[in-house]
Amino acid sequence: MATTALRRIFIDSLSEVVPAEVRLRGWVYRLRILGKTAFVILRDCSGEAQCVISSEALRAYQLKVEDVVEIRGRVRAEPRSKTGCEVDISELRVLNRAGQNLPFQSASQVESIALEKLIQYRPLSLRTESVGDVFRIQAAILGSFRDALNRRRFTEIVTSKIVSGGTEGGSNLFEIKYFDRAAYLAQSPQFYKEHGVAGLERVYETGHVYRAEPHASSRHLTEYYSLDVEFGFIDGPEDVIQFERELLTDMFENLNRKYGDAIGKYRNELLPSMLEVPCWEFDACLEMLHAEFGRTGLVDDLDPEAERQLCERAARETGIPAVFVLGFPLAARPFYTAPRGPRGAAASFDLLFQGLEITTGGQRLHLREDLEAALRSRSIEPANFESHLAMFDLGMPPHGGFAIGLERLTCQVLNLPNVRQAVLYPRDRYKLTP
Repeated sequence: MATTALRRIFIDSLSEVVPAEVRLRGWVYRLRILGKTAFVILRDCSGEAQCVISSEALRAYQLKVEDVVEIRGRVRAEPRSKTGCEVDISELRVLNRAGQNLPFQSASQVESIALEKLIQYRPLSLRTESVGDVFRIQAAILGSFRDALNRRRFTEIVTSKIVSGGTEGGSNLFEIKYFDRAAYLAQSPQFYKEHGVAGLERVYETGHVYRAEPHASSRHLTEYYSLDVEFGFIDGPEDVIQFERELLTDMFENLNRKYGDAIGKYRNELLPSMLEVPCWEFDACLEMLHAEFGRTGLVDDLDPEAERQLCERAARETGIPAVFVLGFPLAARPFYTAPRGPRGAAASFDLLFQGLEITTGGQRLHLREDLEAALRSRSIEPANFESHLAMFDLGMPPHGGFAIGLERLTCQVLNLPNVRQAVLYPRDRYKLTP
């Protein structure tokens, strides 16, 4: 008679099968030997289990922390265990042994480990609770973004990352060899998003974008993951701002509900509602910065210090350390940006959250003749963009949108000081491995 194989179960399901014979697989997280009894703390993607074996029997396996093992045994109730149960080991099999001299262990306190080492040994750092939580919560941010948009009649699109030219200028493009000619890595899906609006009205995309900017700072990456939204039939940038308020509030409520305990390890309060985040005009912000902080020299953009100062003021006035800044100088924004009034301002905004810009967005030009005029005003020949401009002959509605940097948003959600902590394998001016 054939023997029925015992199926592997995940650790977080143990309490549901007490008492029963079980098979577990995972990494040895800790080893504790107390006289004649030894405890193997096993960890898989769902949690930790305390497994019991005699000290003498354990010696035969020569186990060490981080070994990959399979354990068979009987799960029983144990009120003294954190999970309410333990597994009495009847059989232990080593699936793979870890090295003898690991740089750290998954039970280590990562605060004492250099970020470069955590990145270099990323699989091991992901097994630590705090680093693993960063990427579990980042995945939840991405999932919440998709879910919130899907419920609002948006269609997810997937667009090419190999392009013939830039959407925002050519100085920060990565050139690649494309058969017998040059091509580039996309710095934004902006054009494709607008094409999507002309066909589907409401679209979004999540994907990598590339910026050949020579940064090596705590807030910049040359390859990052962008959460892009674009939708039609708007009346102005205020519609886009209000939509982002509602979207982020939806996302944050979901994160608080499902991951509040994990998020609470990184911040004193749960994520706020963004519905009351104020919107300040760019010129008014410059006046505030001058009056309150003595700032001068800011002309067409905000520097990191100004972003922090504006968020501090917003927190004092509204209780939320966030502000939309609207009306940047038009000349400093991409050519497709719609103007805001007659004084050279743009219908373009940034969202600053806890002292860092996490979003750029606004209203776009939707008439072909206006786009052509905007290109000529910057000494750019419209014929160079004919394949894009032709889409505006197909019936383009007034539209706008925004892009959120996933890594920056993760940092602000978890109060991480360096964007590279929110990237599995960061790419900056100097980093190309692992």
